Amino acid sequence: MAIRKEELYKMVESLSNEDKKTAFDFMQFLIERSKNKKPKSWQEIDELESDNEPLSEEELKQLESEDGYISGEGAKREFGLQVDLP
Repeated sequence: MAIRKEELYKMVESLSNEDKKTAFDFMQFLIERSKNKKPKSWQEIDELESDNEPLSEEELKQLESEDGYISGEGAKREFGLQVDLP
């Protein structure tokens, strides 16, 4: 299915700044994946020994939550680690 660049541009322009960052990160991921090349950090993760520990109660609670997730940027703002400039 061919997608016109203009449609992609419109979609990106309609996003909030935070979502534009997420879209950018995802597009970088897709580009790397299309090259059949994993980022070095992923290779390091692949080489780690498996973690067979069961999930904690808190982890299970988070997985079952309907609250969704918070981005790293959102967490930084929530905990006062990042200041939003006007």
